[in-house]
Amino acid sequence: MKQILHIQSSLMGTQSYSIKLGNAIVEKIQKKYPGSTIEELNLVENDIPHLTPEVLGTFFIPEEQMTEKDRKSIQLSNQLVEQLMNADIIVIGAPLINFAIHSSLKSWIDHITRAGVTFGYGEDGRPVGMVKGKKVYVAMASGGIYSEGPGKDNDFVAPYLKNFLGFLGMTDLAVLRAEGLKIPGIKETAMEKAIASIVID
Repeated sequence: MKQILHIQSSLMGTQSYSIKLGNAIVEKIQKKYPGSTIEELNLVENDIPHLTPEVLGTFFIPEEQMTEKDRKSIQLSNQLVEQLMNADIIVIGAPLINFAIHSSLKSWIDHITRAGVTFGYGEDGRPVGMVKGKKVYVAMASGGIYSEGPGKDNDFVAPYLKNFLGFLGMTDLAVLRAEGLKIPGIKETAMEKAIASIVID
């Protein structure tokens, strides 16, 4: 039995390929781990705000020195961090938009990136991720082909998520792709191929 956190960042709602792929991943996780609980976090519908100077400032204030205003400012960040820490498996829907992730997903990342909470520094000064023991599946969708060929250099989704989530300690990460969704001759079977590629370990 696992706690699954399904994060969605698509603008397309029920028509979203990344959400459909994410749902298929969650379904296969449930088959492997019957009785697992699922929590969905739709970043677009919940309108996760960008960091403000005020909120960022609260990240560096010791708890015992916080005012009521500080605690209110940091409340969302604390909730998102707690939600992340409680999850065993994280499924992140990440459509490729203009070669990168949607700004709502970047906002989520900014809120969970907390020195002394989700990452720290070792005695040698090197960063140490503190979000340990998680399995992450990225459900990536794109109109073109970005896993190989000439489009590969324009994929700033998979490399970014692998590197940054790894920085926070989430190094057990798999990227599953529904790609070529706008290319005739490929789009017709793109989702079927993507779902068939799902392996839950």
